[in-house]
Amino acid sequence: MSKPARTEAELIEMARAELKVHAVPPDGMVISIIRDGDSWEFRAEADGAAQARPGYPEAVAMLVQIGDHLSKQYDVKG
Repeated sequence: MSKPARTEAELIEMARAELKVHAVPPDGMVISIIRDGDSWEFRAEADGAAQARPGYPEAVAMLVQIGDHLSKQYDVKG
């Protein structure tokens, strides 16, 4: 049985909404999707100033957990 598919933008928006519930993502944190065959995961990037803000490591760790959860539920369109 295949999973429902969402666009990268939809998945990133879902991740941002979930992050706001559990952590405060620092300004300047950019979320992207990395694909590997049929699987995918979120990737966080930020400049040095954003990485130095309180809560950045926690937000990245939470993003990994959110990605694990969403990748089991959804495929990426395209």
